[in-house]
Order: sequence, then structure tokens, then C-alpha cells
Amino acid sequence: MKISMIATFAAMIVAVPAMAQDAGDPAKGEKEFNKCKACHMVQAPDGTDIVKGGKTGPNLYGVVGRKAGAAEGFKFSDALIKLGEAGEIWTPEDLEHYITDPNSYVEEKTGEGKLKTKMTFKLRKGQADVVAFLAAHSPDAGAAPAEGAAEEAAEAASN
Repeated sequence: MKISMIATFAAMIVAVPAMAQDAGDPAKGEKEFNKCKACHMVQAPDGTDIVKGGKTGPNLYGVVGRKAGAAEGFKFSDALIKLGEAGEIWTPEDLEHYITDPNSYVEEKTGEGKLKTKMTFKLRKGQADVVAFLAAHSPDAGAAPAEGAAEEAAEAASN
């Protein structure tokens, strides 16, 4: 029993830093976001610039928890519009995959290789950090999973 408790404790010690690392570091993400600001800004609805940047891409304030292809005032590619119409809500996991290889992500989600995004940049490292930074500036970041869970619970209760 004692060995089992020690083994469990040791596994927890190893797992906690790994889980924390997966969550990303918003401060590191803000620095990594410098690669993104040539095309993107992070601007609050009241006009406050969190990160001044370009307007080639959409404003990324509130992107975590937002429907794909739905930022007001931006003309999205057919690929992102199709994702949004299919109900895609940006989660941290989906954003990490998307910023790693946008076109591959869209193809995987839609099954259509001909759909292309306008985003040509592929972030090769620091994805979790960038997403943690964006999540820190996304008031609805926790809303999407909670809504899905509530719907699933309601459906399970009705069966």
C-alpha cells in the first residue's frame, strides 16, 4: 500500500508541471504574438488597443469562444465561413491546431482539401502560449464548453 501511494504521488508530481505547461503562458504568448501583429490586432470593444497590429487579419479580441469566421467587420475566407456555418467555436485546442497549419486544420475539419484560408503563416512553436494570451483577452473563453456540456446534460436527462 505504501509503495502504491508513493508511486501515485510521484506520478502526480511529474504530471502537474506537464499539465501546467500545456495550458500555456499568457506573458510568453504576448511576446510570441509579435509574429502575428503584422496582420492581427487585439483591440477591446471600447477601442482600447491591447496589441496594435495590422488589419489584414481579423481583430483577435474575444476569439476564444467565438464562432469561426464571425468577427464583425472582417471578410473571411470561404473556408472559415464554412467552419462557422458548421458550428465551429474556437476552443484553445482548436486554435492551437489552426495556428500550427491553418489549411491542414480546415481540411481535417471539413474534409475538403480545396478550401483555403487567407492565413499563410504557420506558427511552429509557442502555440499554447499565444492561445493563452488570446484566451486572457476573450471574455467568452469558457462559455463554449459550458454550453455544450449543458446541452449534453439536458439531452441525457431527457433520455
